[in-house]
Amino acid sequence: MRSLVIKIYTQLTRPMKTFKTLLLTAWILLCINLASFAQQGGQFRVLVFSKTTGFRHQSIPNGVMALKKMSEKHVFSVHTSEDATQFTDENLAKFDVVVLMSTTGTIFNEAQKAAFQKFVQSGKGVVGIHSATDTEYEWPWYNQMIGGYFLAHPRQQTLRLQVVDKSHPATWHLPENWLWTDELYEFKDLNPNLKVLIQADETTYQPAKAMGAFHPMAWYHEFDGGRVFYTALGHVDAVWEDAEFLKHLYGGIWYAAKGKQPKK
Repeated sequence: MRSLVIKIYTQLTRPMKTFKTLLLTAWILLCINLASFAQQGGQFRVLVFSKTTGFRHQSIPNGVMALKKMSEKHVFSVHTSEDATQFTDENLAKFDVVVLMSTTGTIFNEAQKAAFQKFVQSGKGVVGIHSATDTEYEWPWYNQMIGGYFLAHPRQQTLRLQVVDKSHPATWHLPENWLWTDELYEFKDLNPNLKVLIQADETTYQPAKAMGAFHPMAWYHEFDGGRVFYTALGHVDAVWEDAEFLKHLYGGIWYAAKGKQPKK
């Protein structure tokens, strides 16, 4: 790499040695270093897992593509899979975060469950998107880890999302009142220790099974040694092109990967 930079620099400086030329050379060196950094895994390594055995969201390919683009922008690596045999102690040790991309149903066998638990217990991160809460209903540890289970949803509607905690990187950029259109989840069996970031204002839409004044839509918590972030958003295709949503999601991934604690 060094010889390549020297060669480029020599070619550029033949006409004249100017400050502009030096800046250009420095920029080329920076680009080469960033490319090398990205190839080595970047800031952190993410496994995006999108296996489904229940309902299959048509937005999954959009979400996978959006995360690949996000990884290029923010310099982290992404590996995508729907193969649960990836969940072994040896393989999961390669990653810092597992993103559950709209998974549904029973997706792990007992050995894979054990490996996933060890991954979390080793201090790693988990990010759940949308129907990650519609997953593994017979596994109590998963229920507490992801934060709750899907109960119902009405037709797709617009509502007011209330950003109740702006101290987290997933909400730093959001307004207190966020007008949003999506498939709106309602939940059961919520973990009482969740730290809620966003709530649904049920007075602004027609719920299927109303939860009342406490209706979380995004949350985070530390659980069993690891860090977990969940957002209920992400059903419709269009959200995967929404800049505010992608910032929201990246903030959650960054928190899960790096363990950056919110500043109160």
